[in-house]
Amino acid sequence: MPLLDEPYRICFVCTGNICRSPLAEVLARHHADNAGLGDRVAFESFGTHDYHVGDGADPRTVSTAHGFEIDARSHRARCIGASDLERFDLVLAMDGDHERHLRRIAPTPTSDRVHLYLPFLRIDGARDVPDPYYGDADGFVAVHRLLDRAARRLVERLPDLIAKRND
Repeated sequence: MPLLDEPYRICFVCTGNICRSPLAEVLARHHADNAGLGDRVAFESFGTHDYHVGDGADPRTVSTAHGFEIDARSHRARCIGASDLERFDLVLAMDGDHERHLRRIAPTPTSDRVHLYLPFLRIDGARDVPDPYYGDADGFVAVHRLLDRAARRLVERLPDLIAKRND
């Protein structure tokens, strides 16, 4: 059981950790900081595959985020492993394939921490965060707007999530 003063730890996961999950991470951090919760929560992101380990976020992700006054330049891609899952209170997958992968590798006691991001937040009409990687700039903007909406909803729920963990 985590100590009461430890931050609530949230991890976002997509395929290569260069588009969706790093954007989800920086948006959640931005909104948590603005809500005065930044010291109570820690955000990280990973990919399910090692395609881009060590690379920065996709330049289109960085550029789109910058257009919304969000800085994603310091991100470096990582690949998630089973032992990583043990460090998080909540693991949020960007789509159903990621969720299935995480449940396959999750140690049994941590599998209840894995959720599909948008349904976990009850974002209407959305199940998966679309992958903008093979599309154009408009796809990155649409994903940014969707993840911004999700991050705001997540931050609204943080006090309850933290309280539940500390019970």
